[in-house]
Amino acid sequence: MYINYYKRFIQNWLIACSLLLAAVSSMAQKENALIRSGNRYYKQKQIDQSEKQYQEAVKKAPDNPTANYNLGNAQFRKNSFEEAAKSYETSVAHSTDNAGREKGLYNKGVALVKAKKLPESIDAWKNALKLDANDEDARENLQKALLEQKQQQSQQQKDQKDQKDKKDKKDQKDQKDDKDKKDQPQQPKPQPSRLNKQQVEQLLKALQQKENDIQDKMNQNKAKSTTQPEKDW
Repeated sequence: MYINYYKRFIQNWLIACSLLLAAVSSMAQKENALIRSGNRYYKQKQIDQSEKQYQEAVKKAPDNPTANYNLGNAQFRKNSFEEAAKSYETSVAHSTDNAGREKGLYNKGVALVKAKKLPESIDAWKNALKLDANDEDARENLQKALLEQKQQQSQQQKDQKDQKDKKDKKDQKDQKDDKDKKDQPQQPKPQPSRLNKQQVEQLLKALQQKENDIQDKMNQNKAKSTTQPEKDW
């Protein structure tokens, strides 16, 4: 009884394996067909179409290094540099040979430097050279990136120093202005004039006298004008 059971189990397992291998083979054929189609579009510079084919291949097999690598190339051509770097990274993660990983790392470095991510591109090229020390392109790009990084750091330090000097000068000027204000003699505030009672009375008398003089003069002019005859024309 047990013998028949294990026999049947083995038979079923063999059938399942056969079906699985057939399914895997069929899926692999579809992936390869999509990749080949994408390659044809890519060579014809129909980048949008090639990207779609590679994306379909990646959907069917997310760990396919070739599909991810080629997808990264299409994304790079469309200036989608950060997406391309991610596709190259996925390709590197699933590559089974050093040559494939090194190519993915090199392209990843190029995509990252285009995306203005200099430190990350430096890391990618360093890792590429660890896999292939004879890659002159990776070595040259790494040297350029390190030089650019050094220049950026020097410029950043210079900018920080300039800002600090500018702030120090402003602080010194503000302190000098405050000191000058403190050293200047304080001008006395004008005080409103105050008259005593006697001065007020004298002022009122003078004003009254002036008003009387004006009134007398007006009366004299009026009397004079009425006694004179009219001019005979």
